[in-house]
Amino acid sequence: MRPNIDISHTLGGRIKDYAEENNLDLSEAYTEVLEAGLSELEA
Repeated sequence: MRPNIDISHTLGGRIKDYAEENNLDLSEAYTEVLEAGLSELEA
């Protein structure tokens, strides 16, 4: 289940740019960013 959270327009734009630069759809980009963030927090 995904949380219903507010993401700023700026942050959403950064994720969209990341997706476009890496040939990902938006869902894939969010998944990669979340996984990378979790790995960083767990390290």
